[in-house]
Amino acid sequence: MKDNFDAIISRNTLFWLLVTNVAVLSPLYQQATLWSIGICAICFVWRVGIYLGKVAAPPKLLVTSLAIGAATTLALVSSEIGLLNALVNLLILGYALKYIEMREQRDVKAIVLVGYFLIALTLLDQQGMLNTLHLLAVVVINTGILISVYQDKSNKFANLGFSVKLVLQSLPLAILLFIVFPRLGPLWMVPNMKSATTGLSDEMSFGDINKLTRSAELAFRVGFDNPDGTTLGPANQDLYWRTLVMENYDGKTWRQDPSIKNIQRQAYFQKPQRDKAILTGQNRKIEYVVISEPSHQKWLYGLDEAFSDNSQIVELPDYRLYSLRPVDQRMSYRVTSYPDNVMELTLKDNTKKLNLALPPNSNLKTQALAHKFAQDYPEPQARMNAMMNYFAEQAYYYTLSPPTVGEQQIDDFLFENRAGFCAHYASALVFMARASGLPARMVTGYQGGEYNPQAGYYSIYQYMAHAWTEVWLEGKGWQRFDPTAMIAPQRILDGFDATFDSQSSYLQDSPFSSLRMKQYPWLNELRQQLSSLDYYWSVWVLGFDEERKQQVLSKLLGDVTSSKIALMMIFSFIIIALVIGYYAGLFSQNTQKDPLNKRYQLVCQRLAKRGMPRPQGQAPQDYANDVVARLSDKHPRLAADFNALSQAFMALKYQPLTPEQSQQQQQQFMRLYRKLRLRLLRS
Repeated sequence: MKDNFDAIISRNTLFWLLVTNVAVLSPLYQQATLWSIGICAICFVWRVGIYLGKVAAPPKLLVTSLAIGAATTLALVSSEIGLLNALVNLLILGYALKYIEMREQRDVKAIVLVGYFLIALTLLDQQGMLNTLHLLAVVVINTGILISVYQDKSNKFANLGFSVKLVLQSLPLAILLFIVFPRLGPLWMVPNMKSATTGLSDEMSFGDINKLTRSAELAFRVGFDNPDGTTLGPANQDLYWRTLVMENYDGKTWRQDPSIKNIQRQAYFQKPQRDKAILTGQNRKIEYVVISEPSHQKWLYGLDEAFSDNSQIVELPDYRLYSLRPVDQRMSYRVTSYPDNVMELTLKDNTKKLNLALPPNSNLKTQALAHKFAQDYPEPQARMNAMMNYFAEQAYYYTLSPPTVGEQQIDDFLFENRAGFCAHYASALVFMARASGLPARMVTGYQGGEYNPQAGYYSIYQYMAHAWTEVWLEGKGWQRFDPTAMIAPQRILDGFDATFDSQSSYLQDSPFSSLRMKQYPWLNELRQQLSSLDYYWSVWVLGFDEERKQQVLSKLLGDVTSSKIALMMIFSFIIIALVIGYYAGLFSQNTQKDPLNKRYQLVCQRLAKRGMPRPQGQAPQDYANDVVARLSDKHPRLAADFNALSQAFMALKYQPLTPEQSQQQQQQFMRLYRKLRLRLLRS
């Protein structure tokens, strides 16, 4: 028995189902496993064959077996790909398998509903401006499919146009709710996606940061809020974006201390308290907004000693900002930094011991050099200055392709290779400071930023990853020392591009990166303008927090009160309802609602002005005969066109037509209507 799909589900609906199947599933390719993608591809190709009439529908037993096998496989690999990934794949497979076995219109409704779930799921992870516009287009198509179930039209784009109108009518209500609805915190913790992490790691070996210098990915963006209204931040040499602090060194790898990791694990349940350090000098403060790209990690970025009022961010004892949830999507947060603060004026004994520890029998040559510095420079500040000058005075080189080192890493670097990048120099300085009796630790983060004058913000990319040293000095607390500034001062003063060739570093593995436009001024300006649009989207949509909400409401209402907000919502609902009602024709007093009648009457009125009025109640055929009789001698073409228009009008109004015949008559009527309307207007 042959399945008669076309009799149950229209070809118009089948066509748009093919389009939306690709549009809904394509953004989820990163979460889908290879075999999930394979099953989806098989289902799509099979469905195309059904649409073209080349193959029959698959047996239900086959579809059921595929579903059971897919669910079983997902259950077995869920621990490897993550619970949320497993659930996403299950939903994707359910969508694809339901798509291939649909036979009735109720199946189409189920597919459309699951499609909405998949769109919402994609929006949780992809909230960029282009991604949102893409998903909005998918919503339009998905809604058009649902409309076609109830209102089938032979024109493929008719239902799509109606869907666009519905979506546009819903936008004012969505904007209103977006502005006035309270910003609630998440009600549950999303399971870990087990996605690949990007950016810095909580462990660092000599080659780790070198890997990031080959990445052109955006790490985060920063917009400064200066009191004078300008958007320029501190000078490039002051843009040290603190991310991680590492205090344990085993001779090969720097790691976070277990004590700080334990604080991080407990942060969600017991927020750590960090006291503000003593303010000195002019008590300067810097205020800015950070928009972090997804890193799937919890550490954040800030200048110097940074504080944030965001309830989802805690301030750790090592002067870092830390998110309570992994940054799995763009995250916007406000920060206040105090560049003159003294960090940890009094050092605890256990912290001091930790930051003086060295691996046993490690790098003995470096230890001997450090002891000499301690003897020659008893005063700590002078000793550190001498160590910094040592790097400038000796024949050291800054390179992204350093020679390999052996078991005694620091010794090999300092006395044999004499070439390296930030991780090498920072590690050597920490080791020497500790060996000389000064507490020291490794700090990793980012240095510098690319300023966008179009929108007034800074972009910080992965290739700007950097490592530097912090040394604790009596009466001064933790002080930053960056030996890179002694070896390659242009790297710190003017940024990464002032020292290294982009083609041989961060663009080497990114052939399609927009950063390649930087060498062409007009293309670079276009790149920055497009980036500005995405930045504004991130600030005003993704970063629309309670503070910005209050700012907008204050401009609209003055003093923001609950009664004013309620009145604004009621008034807005009434306006929106009236507009929708008007377009739906609820307030129209015109009884002539049929556009076909309206156009036919317009032609009749113009004929009446030429002395051929249509008597009230006269049938269209009789009136057409009268017009032909009067015009056939002097204007035969006009008479023939009006007669053909009348025949198309009567066929559309009174004859049973198939969809194809109706479309042909509609086209014929519209062609003659435009022709007669212009001819009668000129004459």
